[in-house]
Amino acid sequence: MKRYGYLFDSIISPDNLRLAFYKAQKGKSAKPDVMEFRRDLDRNLLRLHDSLADGSYRVGNYHYFRVYDPKERLICAAAFAERVIHHAIMNVCDPLFERHQVPFSYACRRDKGVFAALEQARRNQCRYSWFLKLDVRKYFDSIDHAVLLGLLRRLFKDERLLALLWHIIDSYHVAPGKGNPIGNLTSQYFANYYLSPADKYAVHTLQIPAYIRYMDDMLLWADSKEELQAKGLQLEKYIDEKLSLALKPFVMNRTSHGLPALGFLVYPHQIRLNRRSRTRYAAKMRNYWCLLESGDITEKEFSINALALQAFIAHANSRGFARRVNASFQQD
Repeated sequence: MKRYGYLFDSIISPDNLRLAFYKAQKGKSAKPDVMEFRRDLDRNLLRLHDSLADGSYRVGNYHYFRVYDPKERLICAAAFAERVIHHAIMNVCDPLFERHQVPFSYACRRDKGVFAALEQARRNQCRYSWFLKLDVRKYFDSIDHAVLLGLLRRLFKDERLLALLWHIIDSYHVAPGKGNPIGNLTSQYFANYYLSPADKYAVHTLQIPAYIRYMDDMLLWADSKEELQAKGLQLEKYIDEKLSLALKPFVMNRTSHGLPALGFLVYPHQIRLNRRSRTRYAAKMRNYWCLLESGDITEKEFSINALALQAFIAHANSRGFARRVNASFQQD
């Protein structure tokens, strides 16, 4: 694997930090911390540059909160200046992470979102008789700091960059030497890259007939149940020994019975919403209707939120379901 050096100066360059600021403040320009940073933008960017250049900047100023949709998660929000740093790093490093992904790894990649993964899954459902779904147990909490740094050393040889990445990695712990915070831009890249060796092992060594990974969800296909089971066990052993991760129990079935993935049920010739996604859609739409009727949101805000919900379910065969849900609220 080619290792990349001489990146740190590009990351902390004034032009890159300014670009990172505009990316970090996108959609958040009215927030107090963003407004405060922008009031003296040039001085703040200069301070950021100087503290990164001399190694005095300390990361880890996190704000924690919990979300419960679709399940309880602890979200770790970095201070705005740190979010600028995250964007500055990825402005430079994103193409390098991208070069070392297999084609069927999704998430945190351009044109490789949920719907692209679902469409590829549907095509695989048409071609093969059996699927196997693998899922890492408590993935973000289980990422090993030493293993992650070792993987990053295989990609980067710039010691100043590696030192900065290590400060970010080591700023968060669920247990000693473990954990990757949900909510940071860098965390998404770290988590996606962490399983890239497993992707290569699955595709190149095991030669699994069809394979997809979306973050920590791995989907495998074959025409032989026995072959799929055997290769799944080999992949599980590799992930345990090389990446110090544990998998949840296997989910295996015939493709004709439907694959549960990413909030959908994927069949050979159609995609449906799963029960949890239908329940979430109905609950969120009811909440938006209530907020609109009480005057807590405007019609424009209602439309933006409703369209976002409808865009998510539009990839499934869900028109009839959406019409019934919306009609029930309008009648109320």
